[in-house]
Amino acid sequence: MGETDFIAGDSAFFAVDAHRRRRPRLLARQRVTARLRAFFAAHGFIEVETPALQTSPGNEAHLHAFATHFIDGGLSADGDPARLPLYLHTSPEFACKKLIAAGETRIVNFARVYRNRERSALHHPEFTLVEWYRAGEPYEALMADCAAILRAAAETAGATRLRFRGVEADPFAEPQRLSVTDAFRHYAGIDLLATLPRDPLALPDRDALAAGASAAGVRIVADDTWSDIFSHVLNQKIEPHLGHGRATILDAYPAVEAALARRSPADPRLSERFELFVCGVELANGFGELTDPVEQRRRFMLEMDEKQRVYGERYPLDEALLALLPAMPPTSGIALGLDRLVMLATDAARIEDVLWSPVPLPAASA
Repeated sequence: MGETDFIAGDSAFFAVDAHRRRRPRLLARQRVTARLRAFFAAHGFIEVETPALQTSPGNEAHLHAFATHFIDGGLSADGDPARLPLYLHTSPEFACKKLIAAGETRIVNFARVYRNRERSALHHPEFTLVEWYRAGEPYEALMADCAAILRAAAETAGATRLRFRGVEADPFAEPQRLSVTDAFRHYAGIDLLATLPRDPLALPDRDALAAGASAAGVRIVADDTWSDIFSHVLNQKIEPHLGHGRATILDAYPAVEAALARRSPADPRLSERFELFVCGVELANGFGELTDPVEQRRRFMLEMDEKQRVYGERYPLDEALLALLPAMPPTSGIALGLDRLVMLATDAARIEDVLWSPVPLPAASA
């Protein structure tokens, strides 16, 4: 047997062995997915399917898409085949919002999504988001959904605790609701509101946040923006503490960190955005959806300007979405990582442990 044959056979052996080790968790994934579908059906949701190929993959500065082209058989002005740029979506959000604008009221999408430059124990370039929308309902309804889904997933997987890297949480306990400003004060000693202007067009106080972050032991570099510093503090000082013992709903993000969410009626410096954390892992990201097309365009442009500054690229805006936003009723929407939920319910160490067929990539770091 030649060297090439040995390598191929050896690779096949390890692939089969890896699948055998994953299979109990994969069967749990199947049961959890079926349970979630039953949950949404029982609550009046219609399951929709939206295309992965989009003219705009999303307009968040630090999310990266896979790009491709559609060749329609025609010729361009220079005689070459006509090529239309398309992207694999980073979320089904834009397509789902168009369906809400068209008249749907409760929809759920079990969507395969794609994100470039993401690879770790909790990140994979292709994964599954469960994304759902409630038209005419407050975003607190999404928080209740999250609590019910945690219970359902644990029951279905036969888990009494959710676990990740030695941290545990009770899926049957009522989630803690914690504001971002209280979290910054408690875990980092930072008065976040003092750095936020009341004028929605004014810039936040970057230097004040930098001083607070430095005092908390977070390293800051000269070209860090306010948003960069906010993320450093959140990642290093706050997120590792969230969702211990029970789930945490981290609520009321600064409006400058919620490009797709409407402002809070209680304080215009804040937004109707929350994230669900369990065992220090972010599971879901929910919004009271912004429906003002002028404001949404302004925010998208700011995000794309930042992407251009940092990465030297930008994505087109979805003009069809912007045109339809005025037709959207007040709506709440959320995306939850199905793979991560199954990980926590089956005590998996890496996301590949709960994927039927992971994308073949080099071994990832933690």
